[in-house]
Amino acid sequence: MIDNPVVTSVVTGHKQILVVDNDAGRSQQLSTVLAFVGEHFVHCSQEQAIEKLADCSHILTVILTGNVSNDCTALIKVNPSVPFILHDVLDANELTIHVNVIGTLAAPLNYAQLTEQIHHCHQYHNKLPRKASKLNSSALFRSLVGSSEPMAQVRFLIEQVAKTPASVLVLGESGTGKEVVARNIHNLSERAKEAFVPINCGAIPAELLESELFGHEKGAFTGAISTRKGRFELAEGGTLFLDEIGDMPQPMQVKLLRVLQERTFERVGGSKSIKANVRIIAATHQDLEEMIKEGSFREDLYYRLNVFPIDTPALRERKEDIPLLLKELLTRFEHEQNKTVRFTEKAIESLMEHPWPGNVRELSNLIERMLIMYGDQIVDVTELPYKYQHIDVQAYNPEYPEELQEHDVINELFGGFDYDDDESDDDNEDELTVETDGAQNSADATLLPSDGLNLKEHLADLEVSLIKQSLSKHDYVVARAAETLGMRRTTLVEKMRKYDLHKPSA
Repeated sequence: MIDNPVVTSVVTGHKQILVVDNDAGRSQQLSTVLAFVGEHFVHCSQEQAIEKLADCSHILTVILTGNVSNDCTALIKVNPSVPFILHDVLDANELTIHVNVIGTLAAPLNYAQLTEQIHHCHQYHNKLPRKASKLNSSALFRSLVGSSEPMAQVRFLIEQVAKTPASVLVLGESGTGKEVVARNIHNLSERAKEAFVPINCGAIPAELLESELFGHEKGAFTGAISTRKGRFELAEGGTLFLDEIGDMPQPMQVKLLRVLQERTFERVGGSKSIKANVRIIAATHQDLEEMIKEGSFREDLYYRLNVFPIDTPALRERKEDIPLLLKELLTRFEHEQNKTVRFTEKAIESLMEHPWPGNVRELSNLIERMLIMYGDQIVDVTELPYKYQHIDVQAYNPEYPEELQEHDVINELFGGFDYDDDESDDDNEDELTVETDGAQNSADATLLPSDGLNLKEHLADLEVSLIKQSLSKHDYVVARAAETLGMRRTTLVEKMRKYDLHKPSA
């Protein structure tokens, strides 16, 4: 036995992996891979494992290695709620008959092999009845992270214009990070020590926008009970960021143009000219040149603002940046919420196939959703919301020991219904209505034979019968049959494969 653990990685609040091994060299190798994967683990003896499993709420899995004794076999049996992984174990096939032995690790160990098994462990836990964890809120994070050519060009343009006093117009779709471009320009400029003041021109009513920009004197209008500085004065010596400049009303466009030309302005209700030592950076998702043709945006203001344009690329145009963006966003969320998720290679591949109409903001929102649902776990394609599942993979569905097969677990595993994180069903709508050959079938289904029955086999037979009826009714059009059965198309395809159901040949 190992008296002193080779490597221990334990963080309070995280689920741990218990490594039971009596070989120092093998433990060192396993520790190296676990540390690389980023899991929290602790080495222990068989006796220590028994003690730790007395309270298994913080145990993710137990990795058994080497020669497994009878005590370890008993350990598997008496802890059905804990998944076990076997590594370099003799007669491992004899132990895989236990449903909570979810897999084996072959030598030599590698990242992909281990993350797959740990993902199965997370899924094993997720299928068990559990309480929802307390959720934490998180602020939106937007980033210019990326190694793609479009992002390299954006960073190059920022570096070129930052040291100059030129006005900048940042163009791009919503969620592409236009404000973070503006902040980078400010931070790299000689004005970095002064204020960066943003204002959304489309979020402020037209009648209040002038006061917001230029300030007002006491008594200038009803409610002006004191003198108030505007954004131009607050940004003195620094940078004023005019977001959604395309939504600015035309009367204000004229006044802004005058400030840009003369570098002076007056507060509302005032007559004193105030100098404006402010750098202007504007941004919009609209086509200003088209708005000029329509007469809704002033051409002279456009050329005043468009001294140095920077186009921020849509996320669909730089999909190769998604893995780096995921890493950066997850780092920020982990810092804010003290928990994270990881994505399998297949999940990342699926995300790279998504068109991302909401760009980086949509990606950030998705990660926050995954944190809420699968915090501190590994997310595969099947855990992603349906619209992000662009790759077909088979879901991991463990079978549980009898002592864990409570009523709701049986319904989920064997009842034939499709439970999906993305689709919440009404509690009163948990019955599947199908057409049968007659009322007698329904009556017979409620009768329990005097000598009993195998519930699992009976439910499976019933499930096959209902699937066949639905497929036959819709001429084996899977999408329509799945809709009748109240399940997703991919779930029905898996069940057809499971029961070897095919359309009869003509």
